Amino acid sequence: MKRFYAEATVGQRDEGGFGILLDGRPVRTPARAVLALPNAALAEAVAREWAEQGEEIDPASMALTGLANAAIDQIAPDPAAFAATVSVYSESDLLCYRADGPAELVERQAAQWQPLLDWAAVRYEVTFAVTQGVLHVAQPEATLARLRAVTAAHPPFLLAPLSPLVGIPGSLVIGLAAAEAAFDLSLLWQAAELDELWQAEQWGDDDEALVRRARRHRDFTNAARFAALVREEA
Repeated sequence: MKRFYAEATVGQRDEGGFGILLDGRPVRTPARAVLALPNAALAEAVAREWAEQGEEIDPASMALTGLANAAIDQIAPDPAAFAATVSVYSESDLLCYRADGPAELVERQAAQWQPLLDWAAVRYEVTFAVTQGVLHVAQPEATLARLRAVTAAHPPFLLAPLSPLVGIPGSLVIGLAAAEAAFDLSLLWQAAELDELWQAEQWGDDDEALVRRARRHRDFTNAARFAALVREEA
């Protein structure tokens, strides 16, 4: 749609949070709720997305706004149900499925993935079953229950970015680590893309793969940024 406003600003905080104003009028979500953010840092970043639009509004360039809309419209009505769709990744976490060869790939997976599992084991007081190959390995029920509870404890504005942080790599552990900024984001991305990068090293990349990887990296990075902004003090 054509840009219809001159100025995007952050409104005064009220009971719902910080609103975004376009020429003094509040922005609403696709479901017509007021777009209200939990703290000033996130609100300022979202307002900046609106302010930086050109003559036409491009939703694809407004990742933070999209995640905020999802938190309000899709997650807030039933956070427990949404959390369940995220925590299910704990049943088949990428990091628990290792190659049985060649040796270089086995070593690379151990070097990049095991520290993340070790962190999660200590952080959440759980244990993981690790296997070689792609056949399903059952995780301890106590681990699954604990990770379901951990995920469900996230409020809607953290569940929104947690979903792509988990879904893109197929790993709840990577997603939780990214949401908590427990590791450098570049290390987490390397772990998330390890297998694909290995295949590219062996057989080369094509343009479609490069575009897909760039899009995934952009979405992962934007989600991590959103989570970091949510965690800033109000």
